[in-house]
Amino acid sequence: MSQAVLPLGVAVAVSAALLGGASFALVGAVGASRLRTFYQRVHAPTLGASMGTFLILSGSILYFSTTRQQPVFHEILIAIFLSLTTPISLMLIVRAALARDRLEGSADVPHLAPEADRAPD
Repeated sequence: MSQAVLPLGVAVAVSAALLGGASFALVGAVGASRLRTFYQRVHAPTLGASMGTFLILSGSILYFSTTRQQPVFHEILIAIFLSLTTPISLMLIVRAALARDRLEGSADVPHLAPEADRAPD
């Protein structure tokens, strides 16, 4: 396998995107371990993973587009699938947990907003 030589600006941009993506993923993991309740804990890894994934995929697109000397966009499909599945998965998991906790009468269930505070249907 031949070794690719990247221009300095591209190497810095790829490195920054990878480090930024890894940092977001780390913050999400730390948030998941430090927050107390399930409802608090579920948001941190979802948001961290989404932004971290987009930054890592951006670095990948930039790197492979530079080394192959042609645009590489198959990572965009990965980003589309993740941006569709991550929020939907979060919503379904939280709704299942809410239903279970309400049936059990758990004290951890977030309260519904009063009628005046809720948005009209």
